[in-house]
Amino acid sequence: MALIPSQVLRVAILLSYFSILCHYKALDMPAHQTYGGSWKFLTFIDLVIQAVFFGLCVLIDVSSLLTKGADSREQERQLKKLIGLRDWMMAVLAFPVGAFVVFTFWTLYLYDRELVYPKLLDNFIPQWLNHGMHTTVLPFIIIEMRTTHHRYPRRSWGLAAVCLFGVGYVLWTCWVHQVTGVWVYPVLERITPLARVAFFSAMTAVICIMYVLGEILNGYIWDHTHTEKVKGVLAGNPNSFSPGGTAGSCRTNQPPSHRHIQRK
Repeated sequence: MALIPSQVLRVAILLSYFSILCHYKALDMPAHQTYGGSWKFLTFIDLVIQAVFFGLCVLIDVSSLLTKGADSREQERQLKKLIGLRDWMMAVLAFPVGAFVVFTFWTLYLYDRELVYPKLLDNFIPQWLNHGMHTTVLPFIIIEMRTTHHRYPRRSWGLAAVCLFGVGYVLWTCWVHQVTGVWVYPVLERITPLARVAFFSAMTAVICIMYVLGEILNGYIWDHTHTEKVKGVLAGNPNSFSPGGTAGSCRTNQPPSHRHIQRK
């Protein structure tokens, strides 16, 4: 039994994202008044992705409670669709984009903060809000991965979707520069056109690596959890598990990917 139910954690995380987004949009920053507004920044796009994702998670939790005990195939079918969409968002957007934002921001920040987050921004953005946008994203998404099993799509399809997102953002960044004459991030102003191509290619590769890492981490967490559960069943009642694959009232040979597992 978890100390805090996963449903409560999701509601708390969702509310924190609402608070971060509201405070961020309320900032009186010149960059918000120019072409593209907040949407030209990957950090803001990521915050919206995380908020939508956890909103979907909360919707699924509420729907599960409302339909619990109801014998309706249509409701069950709709709930499975929502769960499928949630798992897809986790695999393709929430984890890789969130991990990418945290990794690239702090890597560039520690190397030279002026490349990504000029000191001038400290006059507009408080430290707690900066960490809310660039730090807590990763632990929040790992908490969700740890409490609920998510089915990843076929790797080729998943990587194709992540690449499409990455290329789409690169094109959007280039278009903003075409319209305004200013690059979204200071680092792009300081490098040559050829270096920009290399930079964009490297960043696309990094976000694809984040997708694979998320898939590996999800598999490790739930394969390990399933193994421990099987060991617990065998230790508690060795006769309940048979070589034929039947285990009393518990089918311990069923992999976690074939059922919805959720820690309470």
